[in-house]
Amino acid sequence: MSLIQALNWRYAAKRMNGQKVPQDKINNILEATRLSPSSMGLQPYTILLVEDEELRKQIQKVANNQPQILEASHLLIFAAWDNITPAQIEEYINHTAEVRNADPATLEGFKGALLGIAQKNTQEQNFQWAARQAYIAFGTAIAAAATEQVDATPMEGFNASALDELLNLKEKGLRSVTLLPLGYRDTANDWLASQKKVRRQKDKLIVQLA
Repeated sequence: MSLIQALNWRYAAKRMNGQKVPQDKINNILEATRLSPSSMGLQPYTILLVEDEELRKQIQKVANNQPQILEASHLLIFAAWDNITPAQIEEYINHTAEVRNADPATLEGFKGALLGIAQKNTQEQNFQWAARQAYIAFGTAIAAAATEQVDATPMEGFNASALDELLNLKEKGLRSVTLLPLGYRDTANDWLASQKKVRRQKDKLIVQLA
């Protein structure tokens, strides 16, 4: 299945059938998400993977009782860093040096640029930037799921503060941004499953300037 075919196939499933997604498909979705683009490569977010049914029941309560959270096979929670700290930047620089077999000293200019950006911003500005980076990975996960013919339902309809408290994310330096249940559509009970995909016309969405 090509990417275009996969994106035509996918939709935001309103109901899922509880069927387990094979682990190799989950692994492929997660690896594609790990490889997602990120500004300066920093990836200032964490992806939480939830399978446990009891925990998902608790999450559902702070997510408007959306049924897909329980009906899904797996639930991904995209949580952005609540700030960009010197320690996080130092860890990233050291990891980059290790992967590229380079002397960390050769990355001092890059490190300085990262620190300069993080330190000129407020904590909230750093979080908002991190959240936008998380959304890039979020989009990659949705597309990757489609290529695996796994349904993925993007969700912003939840109480982020309550979820952060439930999962003790504040203590981890994280704030939840989006949810992504992964599973298989329940065509018998999902009114949207039989509907045609609606997207803006190409000539209205894409405007060539030159």
